[in-house]
Amino acid sequence: MTATTDGSSGPRPPALPAGGPPGPLPAPPTAPAGESAGPRRDSGTPDPCPPAPGPRDTPAAAERAAARAVRNLLGRQHDEGWWKGDLETNVTMDAEDLLLREFLGIGDRRTTEAAARFIRSRQCPDGTWATFHGGPGDLSATIEAYVALRLAGDAPADPHMAAASAWVREHGGIAASRVFTRIWLALFGWWPWEQLPELPPEMIYLPKWFPLNIYDFGCWARQTIVPLTVVSALRPVRPAPFPLGELHADPAAPRRAAATATGWDRVFRRLDRLLHVYRRVAPPPLRRAALQACARWIVERQENDGCWGGIQPPAVYSVIALHLLGYDLDHPVLRAGLDSLDRFAVWQDAPGPGGGPSRMIEACQSPVWDTCLATIALTDAGLPAGHPALVRAADWMLGEQVLRPGDWSVRRPGLPPGGWAFEFHNDNYPDTDDTAEVVLALRRTAHPEPERVDRAVRRAVRWTLGMQSADGAWGAFDADNTSAFPNRLPFCDFGEVIDPPSADVTAHVVEMLAAEGLAADPRVRRAVAWLLAEQEPSGAWFGRWGVNHLYGTGSAVPALVAAGVPAEHPAIRRAVDWLTSVQNEDGGWGEDLRSYPDPEWIARGESTASQTGWALLALLAAGEEDGKAVERGIGWLARTQREDGSWDEPQFTGTGFPWDFSINYHLYRLVFPLTALGRYLTAVGRQPRTVQRDA
Repeated sequence: MTATTDGSSGPRPPALPAGGPPGPLPAPPTAPAGESAGPRRDSGTPDPCPPAPGPRDTPAAAERAAARAVRNLLGRQHDEGWWKGDLETNVTMDAEDLLLREFLGIGDRRTTEAAARFIRSRQCPDGTWATFHGGPGDLSATIEAYVALRLAGDAPADPHMAAASAWVREHGGIAASRVFTRIWLALFGWWPWEQLPELPPEMIYLPKWFPLNIYDFGCWARQTIVPLTVVSALRPVRPAPFPLGELHADPAAPRRAAATATGWDRVFRRLDRLLHVYRRVAPPPLRRAALQACARWIVERQENDGCWGGIQPPAVYSVIALHLLGYDLDHPVLRAGLDSLDRFAVWQDAPGPGGGPSRMIEACQSPVWDTCLATIALTDAGLPAGHPALVRAADWMLGEQVLRPGDWSVRRPGLPPGGWAFEFHNDNYPDTDDTAEVVLALRRTAHPEPERVDRAVRRAVRWTLGMQSADGAWGAFDADNTSAFPNRLPFCDFGEVIDPPSADVTAHVVEMLAAEGLAADPRVRRAVAWLLAEQEPSGAWFGRWGVNHLYGTGSAVPALVAAGVPAEHPAIRRAVDWLTSVQNEDGGWGEDLRSYPDPEWIARGESTASQTGWALLALLAAGEEDGKAVERGIGWLARTQREDGSWDEPQFTGTGFPWDFSINYHLYRLVFPLTALGRYLTAVGRQPRTVQRDA
């Protein structure tokens, strides 16, 4: 079942097999999906599925589909000018929110019951919880969901709970779970602190040139690790409300067995043992000073809305760390932090399973990203540049430009600011990806103050060029964040903890710089060469922030063409051949998240609207508008569109950490198909027909 803001739910499709590539894939289910901002609409029902349109009526079908999608997207805009779809991840967000409230003693029955309804609604038939729609059961997610439901009052003997605990035991129990899960359990005495990796707060003093200093970590990991050093040093334990013996594979010997380590892993295991020894001999004055330095670091990075980095995990651990250091719950810093976490909750209006509202926690919120993508989609679909909706969007985006230094300044100390962040409030961590897309969006609007747009764009271009890494490409949040050491720490088993350059981010930056007339700039040429070198033998590009090779290829090809690489270039032709070869029989494209760990899954999966949009963007940029693959792809979009102008997409096509943390951006299913439809109509010489809306 998919998350909806109106509480409705659709049937869960059969899970794809856990091992090996799939055979014939089932058709996508019908599952209405709501959004968390803007006017709410009835989802309606899908259009009937007529035969795929032929060459003569494909443009007409595309026009009709684009007009419906424009109408839907305009109806979702907030009065202030922004768009924001729900950002759905997995139930660890909801479970950890309940554990936080239990730890702080601020839980309330209404919140607990609503969260439990949502968690139950995501349980798979085998008793597990997955980290993405249709995925295999995940041990840590299942443990955390189970504990959250115990907090809500579900009994271990209840059938859904017994199924979950049996599966956990069969897969190694708590001892086999990730570090983050065992940290949460240690907070209540369900796991011994001494059996966790040591994180000394003295890390805060490591100079910026020293290996494993906090700026060697990606911004999301850095913001999480600093407060966790406080928690690790103080090792708090709250009274456990119940035992968890049923989650141990061997209750008589529940502790984690050390796996055999070789090479660098052995080195870092020894380092962890040394840090455990250091804990016993750390000079108390130094330890106290380090804890206070961490507290100052955390407080200095709290955003104006009370959050940290605009994302849930650092905010949760920052609240715990500061509370342990003496900040009471009524302190302005903690009050603002807790209030910000409440704003990450999506309450669903209609009764959920068992009756009553349900509550989903977003790991993050994406208004800047959604707004720039929506602006691009609407202009590609023919909405006039001066349309009131676009002017409001541009005005809001201009007000969100980050004009003060942040942590990125550590590697680029003399660079003036000028980027955009992903969230409503995240001035410490603007990113090059959002910045590139915002510039592209602003240039498509007719803002009444063009000189204001020009100033903002000049600042953004200067900042983005300054964030180029040494290899000629771009990471998302930091320059040259490429140390190999952080990922080797025993603590870092939860996903990617560094921010190296990626093909998708670099492509978006190249496309933006080319649009600004800098295609011939030596820095852009270096980036183009890097992109060409990153192409895989198949003809695809790896997708870091979207799933997966379809996203990477859908980003790289339009950027290379915009930068002057001809459509006849061998790299472009290889990409076209690859996309054509992996098109699904129904005319769409899809790629399952299992393509990250298993190459056999590359470009294999149920067709989705967003991934079909990405494939079409690449093919259209390569001049394939008259090709059979484009015709079939446009036909799939027209055929599967809902009456309300949107598309069903329960699949997760966004990426936080490849494989380890997956995202369903609920607006992707609308903006990327609309962008592809608009560009197709332009390419075939049909002016897109849009539906105007009064200001």
